Amino acid sequence: MTSPPPGTDLTLARIGEAVALHHGQGQRAAARAMFAEIWADIGGERGDPLHVCVLAHSMADVQDDVRDELEWDRRALAVVGRITDERVARAGVPLSVAGLYPSLHLNLADCHRRLGDRTTAREHLELARGGLEALADDDYGQLIKDGFKQVAAQLEAE
Repeated sequence: MTSPPPGTDLTLARIGEAVALHHGQGQRAAARAMFAEIWADIGGERGDPLHVCVLAHSMADVQDDVRDELEWDRRALAVVGRITDERVARAGVPLSVAGLYPSLHLNLADCHRRLGDRTTAREHLELARGGLEALADDDYGQLIKDGFKQVAAQLEAE
């Protein structure tokens, strides 16, 4: 493994490695184990709010049970208000704190939809909609916007 560039947030780099295990290699269990190790290393919910948010948001994606996924997504949302744009920029994350909210609310909407709570799902979908303008016109922004359309269509069809 090569060393990350100077100034790289090593915890976010480790989270990125675990995300790559999941999304790039399909190794959900290995990613979940790595996320759990990082969670312990950062002190869980007492850790740096940016690390807690990104890690919890990522950990949600590797859960086998939607209730566990929901709990991790709730952890991410609970801490995002303690993150500053300055902290995000210092970590080299290419978006503002406002740009984090649409994805968090979208994931919560989808969890609630899958659990049959359409009212709460719609509430989170509307909160996601309200933050879409904070997203850049890039791959990440398009991913979230496409996800929004998909969850909205699924809610409409149910």
